[in-house]
Amino acid sequence: MITDSLVKYYADIAQEYDRIYDKEERQDELDELHERVGELLDGHTVLEIACGTGYWTDTLAVAADAVLATDVNPAMLNVARARGLNADVVTFAEADAYDLPESVGQYTACFAGFWWSHVKREDQDRFLKQLRAKLGKDVLFVTIDNSFVEGNSTVIARTDLEGNTYQIRTSGKGERYEVLKNYPADSNLRKRFANHAREIRIERLEYYWLLSCRLK
Repeated sequence: MITDSLVKYYADIAQEYDRIYDKEERQDELDELHERVGELLDGHTVLEIACGTGYWTDTLAVAADAVLATDVNPAMLNVARARGLNADVVTFAEADAYDLPESVGQYTACFAGFWWSHVKREDQDRFLKQLRAKLGKDVLFVTIDNSFVEGNSTVIARTDLEGNTYQIRTSGKGERYEVLKNYPADSNLRKRFANHAREIRIERLEYYWLLSCRLK
């Protein structure tokens, strides 16, 4: 299960979350990510994990044949549904990424935007095993997330014994949260995915990274 503090944090910032995409210096890379995600998932039937406000669902809705966008957080899903995305392509559902229902359906691809950084290092194998068990062999998996940039990214507040890193975030309401946020190196990503996937490809930008692979 996602920790209660993480769920509470994202519920608190749901209405303001998309402001993270407003940083001027990141616009070119975001444009590149939108293009790459669209290319990779063009024509696929996609399960989206942790869709949040639907910011990336919007891109999937243009490229994919069908999308089931899921999130554990009702507040985030409410924002996503309010985008008015094409109902013939996109369906929304509440679901825990760590405990997907058996009835989740059949897909040719899975997408997770800015989710991997919130998965504890000790839970990463369990998450990937469940994904393979629910979705099956050869399904395309695409994930994107943040790179840590000194002086631009939120500072790391602490590191736990497992190597997970945490930041202090403040919502627009003034509430402070300690939020899990990992920044894996390419070598760490390859090591974690090697037992669960093949055709692992990593594209590293300054502010973001993209990984694509096939579940095995």
